[in-house]
Amino acid sequence: MRFQLKTWSVSHARLMRRFYILFEQLLFSLFPLWRLIGFKRIGPLITSVEKNIKKFLFDCQMCGHCVLDKTGMSCPMNCPKQLQNGPCGGVRIDSMCEVDGSMRCVWVEAWRGLSLLGTTADSDHINPPVDHLLHGRSSWLSIAFHQELPRPQK
Repeated sequence: MRFQLKTWSVSHARLMRRFYILFEQLLFSLFPLWRLIGFKRIGPLITSVEKNIKKFLFDCQMCGHCVLDKTGMSCPMNCPKQLQNGPCGGVRIDSMCEVDGSMRCVWVEAWRGLSLLGTTADSDHINPPVDHLLHGRSSWLSIAFHQELPRPQK
């Protein structure tokens, strides 16, 4: 079921992107409210909502640095190797993952999603390495506050 829903989300990348754009606009429009309520109060609620929605639709791992809009709505964190900028050299000829042969390579899915969006991967854009200190943080709040949220202290 989980794999089927991820595949559905990529297959409907255009719809998912529209939803994402509308949701981003909503976040921006509510920024004065977020400021009034305060990050400490609203943060856990928004993070919980984001986690549940994105886990359901994209099998999101809450990395804190969402790139779904750049990867055709296919989350690269689902790659067993967590590759952020394209597939490894082991993608099988049938597009399956070399590590988990029961799943399609997330990057093959990403290219499929991008093609459905009528775009291609930006070869000039390089996603930064995964910052594991941001794990569990809300990327939606980062968008709303126009910046990366403070990192948790060790």
